[in-house]
Amino acid sequence: MERKQLIKKYLKFFESKGHKIIPNASLIPKDDPTVLFTTAGMHPLVPYLLGQKHPLGKKLVNIQKCIRTTDIEEVGDATHHTFFEMLGNWSLGDYWKKEAIEMSFEFLTKNLNIPKEKIIITCFKGDKNAKKDIESEKIWKSLGIKKIKFLGKKDNWWGPAGETGPCGPDSEMFVKGFEIWNNVFMQYDKDSKGNYNSLKQKNVDTGMGVERTLAILNNLDDNYLTEVWKPILDEIEHLFGISYNSEKNKRIMRIIADHTKAAVFIAAEGIIPSNKEQGYILRKLIRRAYTHLNKIGHYRNLIVPLIGTIFEIYPDYKHLHSQKDSIYKIIKEEENKFELTLDKGLRIFEKLTKNKKQLSGKNSFLLFQSYGFPLEIIEDLCKENKIRFSAKDFQKEQVQHQKLSQTASAGKFKSGLADHSEKTTKLHTATHLLNEALRSVLNKNINQRGSNITSERLRFDFNFPRKLTEQEIKKVENLVNKKISNALTIKREEMPLKKALASGIQSEFGSKYPNKVSVYNIGNFSREICTGPHVKNTKEIGKFKILKEESSAAGIRRIKAVIE
Repeated sequence: MERKQLIKKYLKFFESKGHKIIPNASLIPKDDPTVLFTTAGMHPLVPYLLGQKHPLGKKLVNIQKCIRTTDIEEVGDATHHTFFEMLGNWSLGDYWKKEAIEMSFEFLTKNLNIPKEKIIITCFKGDKNAKKDIESEKIWKSLGIKKIKFLGKKDNWWGPAGETGPCGPDSEMFVKGFEIWNNVFMQYDKDSKGNYNSLKQKNVDTGMGVERTLAILNNLDDNYLTEVWKPILDEIEHLFGISYNSEKNKRIMRIIADHTKAAVFIAAEGIIPSNKEQGYILRKLIRRAYTHLNKIGHYRNLIVPLIGTIFEIYPDYKHLHSQKDSIYKIIKEEENKFELTLDKGLRIFEKLTKNKKQLSGKNSFLLFQSYGFPLEIIEDLCKENKIRFSAKDFQKEQVQHQKLSQTASAGKFKSGLADHSEKTTKLHTATHLLNEALRSVLNKNINQRGSNITSERLRFDFNFPRKLTEQEIKKVENLVNKKISNALTIKREEMPLKKALASGIQSEFGSKYPNKVSVYNIGNFSREICTGPHVKNTKEIGKFKILKEESSAAGIRRIKAVIE
């Protein structure tokens, strides 16, 4: 079965069961500072899993592109990927275990033609906090499934994503020893005291990885032999004269393919390599891919020739193709920078190890942190020059520093599914006021290009060609505070997307929305498509203060602000 066919079958099946298709969201989470990338299909649905009404109803389905960096070091085996696609269906307080399991069974056996005898199920075995999931077991048995195992929280429990919040048992489906699908039943709410209380709104959240499912359906035990990876491997073989059939080359080629694909998709979001947040991950992926290509031989502009194959694999991602020139430029420039970094770093390495038999943890971390040397290069250089290197000493030094990719690597939310605290809610509403104030003071064609909100501050990106003057900043700040003091009421309404856009209602540039959307009106001042949450009246916000205005990228400015 092909990727396109699998996706079409999945979406069509759940549409026939009353689900509405929702858009494939951006890889950069909207208004969520707790994680750098969209890590699962449920990520854009956080407000609705917490109880907010979704414009398209209680039953949803989609295909979602995802980035996970939690196990980036594991990439290289047959199943791990940094970028992947996730098929998912959701019940937001609608159907429950019986319907979810029956639909899963029907899709696997009738639509994918997998014999029920080949399906193995795992369920939660229960503990002192939550009971054994006998309910799921009974449903699977009624469908003729005989192989059912009970496992603990490590294997068959989801969440909470932070210390508190929605969580519950899951029931996983395995075929040929590989997990093909997972049904999560969010039925508990873990509180700050560690108690598991029953949720008022019980949700079903499922996930089926496209890459792994394709491998299973095509009788492959290696995800990288499926159509979404093999063209990249073929191009590596063609360009560098090596064979994937060699066990020595497999891990290296998988890492190169994985990191190049992930880099392409991140760059397509407008992210550029840097030393912080998403830019740091992009830089790391490009440099790790470059490093592994150097293990094959010493080349220049190693990754760029592989990019074209990725566009061919994903003809349906229009945003990818529209950013083609930009993607090539971003990756090529980073490769060129890394070549200079390597040259400089090699000179530093020689100085640090001159007349020495060992590279200290402090110096190895210096090469890693300050000169961008991947750990693999440090280890290889030490081997070549017969210098002792201790990975343990390196890790000790690394622990003492704040890892730049900590947020992404943790991949966790700080409180529940997301921080919807009172302070964050106030700041969220303030971003709407700021957006409209910028349009009023500077230019009516200004659009939001991204935002990041914590309980301490807001960060807002917008298109504008130059630095703002002190006078302009003050005018924007004063206008926001004026609207706050006007005690404007915030009201939510639902309407078709086309009507909202035709009415001139604000939306975030580049974002995809469902056919029916929520629109938040702040008095007669601001109207924006948004998922919330918001205060009920602007008087609740407090005093708004702009801390900083700076460049975020070419033609994009960034404002950081607080409320007092």
